[in-house]
Amino acid sequence: MFIQTEPTPNPNVLKFLPGRDVSPAAALEYRTIDEATASPLAEALFELEGVDGVFFGADYVSVTRQPQGPEWSEMKAPILGVVMDHFVSGQPLTRGASGETDGHAEDDSEIVAEIKALLDSRIRPAVAQDGGDILFDSFDESTGVLNLRMRGACAGCPSSSATLKAGVEQMMRHYVPEVTRVEQTI
Repeated sequence: MFIQTEPTPNPNVLKFLPGRDVSPAAALEYRTIDEATASPLAEALFELEGVDGVFFGADYVSVTRQPQGPEWSEMKAPILGVVMDHFVSGQPLTRGASGETDGHAEDDSEIVAEIKALLDSRIRPAVAQDGGDILFDSFDESTGVLNLRMRGACAGCPSSSATLKAGVEQMMRHYVPEVTRVEQTI
């Protein structure tokens, strides 16, 4: 098995591409060792020194390192070993239900449905290229403020505010004129 690595715009996140599906149904994020017990792979990664977060995309694993922890040069080989061992073992990615949903609700307003459709079709695929994800949090129809949540490599990335303002906000305002501003939910 050959696993490629790619840098992300966030210097504390590295993307690992095992050449197979990782979590095609839904992106999954684990920020603590307690959350990681839901996934054998995430749990094993958190047991490595310096791991601060794990994110599973459709075909990749993004690992966040502690800012003051070991450098990537020290962490990369152990992470590659854990990822390889997991996929060779045939273990499932998660234990039981993941608890993640796509965020689409039957009672979404027409505007919220448009926002979610645009996120899913144009924005999330682009953000996934950088090892992250962006999720709908809320939309205030009276003010036009859209709140989005960044995950994976995008959470805490130095360029995430620029991405939100220059990219996401402009696209949202163009296609969904009711959106006046985009904010990041922390």
